[in-house]
Amino acid sequence: MSGDAHEGEFTVVHRKAEAGGVDIVTFGCRLNAYESEVIRARAAQDGLSNAIVFNTCAVTNEAVRQARQAIRKARRENPGAKVIVTGCAAQIDPAAFAAMAEVDLVLGNAEKSQAGAYAEGRAAEGKVRVNDIMSVRETAGHLIDGLKDRARAYVEVQNGCDHRCTFCIIPYGRGNSRSAPAGEVVEQVRKLAAQGYREVVLTGVDVTSWGADLPGQPTLGQLVARILKLVPDLPRLRLSSIDAAEIDPDLMRCLAQDARLMPYLHLSLQAGDDMILKRMKRRHLRADALKLVADVRAVRPDVAFGADLIAGFPTETDAMFANTLALVEEAQLSFLHVFPFSPRPGTPAARMPQLQRPVIKDRAARLRAAGQAALTRHLDRQVGRTLSGLVEREGVARAEDFTEIAFTGQAAVGGVAPMRVTGHDGTRVMAEVL
Repeated sequence: MSGDAHEGEFTVVHRKAEAGGVDIVTFGCRLNAYESEVIRARAAQDGLSNAIVFNTCAVTNEAVRQARQAIRKARRENPGAKVIVTGCAAQIDPAAFAAMAEVDLVLGNAEKSQAGAYAEGRAAEGKVRVNDIMSVRETAGHLIDGLKDRARAYVEVQNGCDHRCTFCIIPYGRGNSRSAPAGEVVEQVRKLAAQGYREVVLTGVDVTSWGADLPGQPTLGQLVARILKLVPDLPRLRLSSIDAAEIDPDLMRCLAQDARLMPYLHLSLQAGDDMILKRMKRRHLRADALKLVADVRAVRPDVAFGADLIAGFPTETDAMFANTLALVEEAQLSFLHVFPFSPRPGTPAARMPQLQRPVIKDRAARLRAAGQAALTRHLDRQVGRTLSGLVEREGVARAEDFTEIAFTGQAAVGGVAPMRVTGHDGTRVMAEVL
């Protein structure tokens, strides 16, 4: 869970097409949502019709279970439609989906965005078209003009992951890390800004590893600095989830010097206890996380932090869990995404001594309660302030530090407006457009 492939609560989005068109059901992360738009474009180019495409997630066993359940339901309700399954779960275990009578075609993560992937007349290639993801070397050959119906646009700058955290199956679904060339990224951001997008989010599986596979090994901070310099008319640039072990000096400098880089960082922390972090094979320790937070706040006092945390990792004692619980307040986190530990077959953590499910469930509940208390403190601090809100839909906006705003007054979707905060409801602030 080191990147955007895990950021945010697990979601399922079903975008229905007109009768006879192509429905796309997206599970999981923002990167999958981005790639579902690529799938939509490819399917249209290939002339696919009367089909349902499931873009699956493999981050937890529950994500896979939900996908299988949704596939069965879709077949019952649409007996004449073609059912295609792709995404991380399909990449990791194609045989399991191919064995489902409801499924007509299984595509791998590399195959799902290739031209011709959805064309008729390829039956001779079989029901499963999934190649070795570890052999894939290129990314972002399919940059698109932002997600539809969104106030902001996403640009995939990186895919895959070179790290092997003991709990994580995602590298086996996404492959090794590979970066989009800086020139292509800048050009895409420039196009999106010209189309009127006020905010662009750089996304990927392990975004902070961007550049390690490119000539000269440029850093993410250098990419960000280049975007900010070469696209001066973009008001807001945001980063998706980042690894606490990898904030480079150039990125720190951008945070300090350019207000257009949004003051919100979502950290892939996973735990607050050193022994558990070592058993997870993370590359940071507790003190590293606290130092990072302090260093960023020193140069950007208005920054807010979110974090991914896993509850009930194998061998976690009460004292170890207490360290993670205490980190929420010590680091002054504002937004938590809590994952009850879920053993993924094939990962080292699945072979470690497991905790009882009631213990895991209880610790997840306690972490979520700490997260709610942290969010309440964050919202309390916003009351009386004037925030700059990017309008996501009518009456709902997002502040620079990612605080959700419920507002009254007139402001166009996709626009940015000043809003005065009058209160909050525990999950978002209430404000009025100035």
